[in-house]
Amino acid sequence: MENAVQANNEVLFSVTNGVGHILLNRPKAINALSIRMVEEIGKRLTEWEQDDSVAIIIIEGAGEKGLCAGGDMRSFYDKRNDNVEAHALTFFSTEYKMNLALYRYTKPIVAYMNGIVMGGGVGLSIFASDRVVTERSKLSMPEMNIGFFPDVGGSYFLNQMPGHMGRYLALTAHLFNGADAIYLGAADHYMESTNWDALKKDVQTMDWIACGGRKVVEDKLREIIQKYTVKEVPESQLANVQDKVDKHFAHNSVADILASLDASAAEGDEWAAETAKTLRSKSPISMAVALEQLIRGKNMSAADCFRMEMDMSMHFMHSHDFYEGVRSVLVDKDRNPNWRPASIEEVKREDVEAFFKNPWEGGQHPLADE
Repeated sequence: MENAVQANNEVLFSVTNGVGHILLNRPKAINALSIRMVEEIGKRLTEWEQDDSVAIIIIEGAGEKGLCAGGDMRSFYDKRNDNVEAHALTFFSTEYKMNLALYRYTKPIVAYMNGIVMGGGVGLSIFASDRVVTERSKLSMPEMNIGFFPDVGGSYFLNQMPGHMGRYLALTAHLFNGADAIYLGAADHYMESTNWDALKKDVQTMDWIACGGRKVVEDKLREIIQKYTVKEVPESQLANVQDKVDKHFAHNSVADILASLDASAAEGDEWAAETAKTLRSKSPISMAVALEQLIRGKNMSAADCFRMEMDMSMHFMHSHDFYEGVRSVLVDKDRNPNWRPASIEEVKREDVEAFFKNPWEGGQHPLADE
């Protein structure tokens, strides 16, 4: 039985044989998340969690390009002189509540991470119980490219990755593939993308409600997925540089990370030289804030990480480098940002700490009840 529900054309919902299906439907924008999409997904997840006729959720993106290119960050630039704080409060509180709902979800969620999965797209998929990547998967936390910070739970999930790989991915905005995602613990299953439709059909033709309890459903679901996964996951390129990442990114300041990379580069390490060059292209203040974010988030619960990120997102609405980064990547697209300050040496400790102050002036935190 299929029960199709269309909230708006940007995201489509249906239920078939106990399988709730979420289809992000903005293929021309690589399914970038608008506030309406986030609101509808959060609402539907809540409804389906309480609905005994829904046993499993599938999340995927329309079109060939990918699951989701992230949140609509251009909208903040467009509203920068028009009460941008109100827009940020609504957008980020709604998005982070949705992310937390995914983190806590009590039913299996299959996230199809084919093609581009970036930023908010990672937040939409990384907390799913069964994360499927393919030979076409391209993932990243690209926020450093626009002078922002790795949000949507990055404080939490980047700290779960091997060694200091989370710091490396946050500060460099490095693009990684499906095999890397498996290595990082950011995905569970690797399959050829040509198998997805058959897998989905198998899942949607099972009568999940007749299966019984969650454990039976989970076991049967994974049995189906395993039919389509590759016998051997390709080699992870990130695994090959883990030792280098751990050596350089163990330092607790960006200046020390750069000094360490420069020392190795001087001895002929091309990877270190390239990594240092990449870091020097990013916003110094954003890098310093992101590193501090990961240091603070290391021993925090997921909910506390999201509360911290909510504070940070509001402060970034007053950051020159955020608007300059969005301008250079998403508006003028000249990829030539004018960061202020221009070097990591000019970033003051108090400037970094300002991003973590309570911005709610005695009022209740928007995620206080989460």
